[in-house]
Amino acid sequence: MNSQHNLDKLKVRKSFERAADTYDASAVLQQEIAKRLVERLDYIRLEPSRVLDLGCGTGNITAPMLKRYPKAQIVALDLSFNMLKKTKKQGGWLGKKPQCICADAEKLPLKDNTIDLLISSLMLQWSNDLNTTFSGFKQVIAPNGLLMFTTFGPDTLREIRESWAKVDNQPHTSQFIDMHDIGDALLQAGFSNPVMDMEMITTTYKSVRELMTDIKNIGASNATAGRRKGLMGKQRLANFEAAYEDFKNDDGLYPATWEVIYGHAWMPERLQVDNFEKIIPIQSVS
Repeated sequence: MNSQHNLDKLKVRKSFERAADTYDASAVLQQEIAKRLVERLDYIRLEPSRVLDLGCGTGNITAPMLKRYPKAQIVALDLSFNMLKKTKKQGGWLGKKPQCICADAEKLPLKDNTIDLLISSLMLQWSNDLNTTFSGFKQVIAPNGLLMFTTFGPDTLREIRESWAKVDNQPHTSQFIDMHDIGDALLQAGFSNPVMDMEMITTTYKSVRELMTDIKNIGASNATAGRRKGLMGKQRLANFEAAYEDFKNDDGLYPATWEVIYGHAWMPERLQVDNFEKIIPIQSVS
């Protein structure tokens, strides 16, 4: 299943490179989601030798992985080099540091069957093709290894989409994939026992400009290939802000909806289906 939104990966990389210094101050929601994802490991028995934090950002997952699994090798991978420089600082002077890799999650430069826990918070929405991404995960996760992730669902930033729809017909946010489609993609990729759930979180802002600034500061700008390029016209921006007034709540604040999807799935013991005939010879029936 392709996510069908054709992200400009160069634009994604540049946005996160610029946002590295402003990310932590604005990423309150992202930090909370990462915290909730890590807490789910409390209910799972797993002692990994190697952990991959995929789409590590500034290290909101990497830091607790270093503490939770002190004997494991912790690998942090991100598309943005500037983000990785922040993550590299995780861990004490005398403590273990993460191994940092700058790469695209859709083209993992890792050996097969080497990762016992692949954990990823809010990275999947930056994937152009979920099937390709999950197939790559399948290759690097070891037998009986675990995949845990969060991503955003279709209702995310619906206020922005609906407000812009009254102004023009251009894409202004990424398209987000439905939870059930993600579960189907996991099964198609060969993962077993996928578990998916979702929660809605609403953040509020004193102004629409404050909301848009926060989104820019975390690097989550519109990177769809069909986006309008160039400077935003003042009148179009004013029309967008006027349309957003319909969502203003009784406290005079402007809401932003986030549909947060949580998922995990296991990599089963490998039994190569294409080699099945070599294991159990097929006998003809007369």
